[in-house]
Amino acid sequence: MRRQTQEPLADAPSYRPMLSSSTVYQGRIWDVVSDTFSLTPGSKPLTRDYVDHPGAVAVVALNDAGQVLLLRQYRHPVKMELWEIPAGLLDVQGEDFVSGAARELAEEADLVATQWHVLTDFFNSPGSSNEAIRIYLARQVSQVPEADRHVRTDEEAEIQLRWVDLDEAAKAVLEGRIHNPTAAVGILAAAAAAREGFTSLRQAHAPWPTHPSQRAQ
Repeated sequence: MRRQTQEPLADAPSYRPMLSSSTVYQGRIWDVVSDTFSLTPGSKPLTRDYVDHPGAVAVVALNDAGQVLLLRQYRHPVKMELWEIPAGLLDVQGEDFVSGAARELAEEADLVATQWHVLTDFFNSPGSSNEAIRIYLARQVSQVPEADRHVRTDEEAEIQLRWVDLDEAAKAVLEGRIHNPTAAVGILAAAAAAREGFTSLRQAHAPWPTHPSQRAQ
């Protein structure tokens, strides 16, 4: 059995020799890329197709009563209405990550927040996509004035909002009643952070080196 090291538990970049890369499908929102590479120099080449994604941000919004805001939205690929947290693509040129999260919170939930922290970062489906998602914790929330609210269209026009006790939401995740991965990760991370009084969270503008725009290659 291999001896375990005492290094901090953390994922690490690993760049393998790239032989070729091409876009095999160009979509409206994301593309499909085909890379041919070697695991080690001189080894048999491997080809992998994956979704090239701009990345996304999401928000766990907590009110003063310790409730998390959930929204219910129809998702066509799974043909279900899912309970989610506010989230969206980082597809606005020049917009920083925190501003993108604040925009999504306002557009999808009619809320603004004055206290922001990074809750967690994750890859949504690293075997098939480079999509990186950062989930923020937003507190000290208040309503966007009605005259300034975003007009939601298409699937977003059907969004239903609901405040839920954080512990109740975490129980729903563990019982398999909430399936959206961003909501599941965010809710469980917030529940864990709440037990420490949110003292271990990173600042809102903490580096995000795993986002595609921030990587060396």
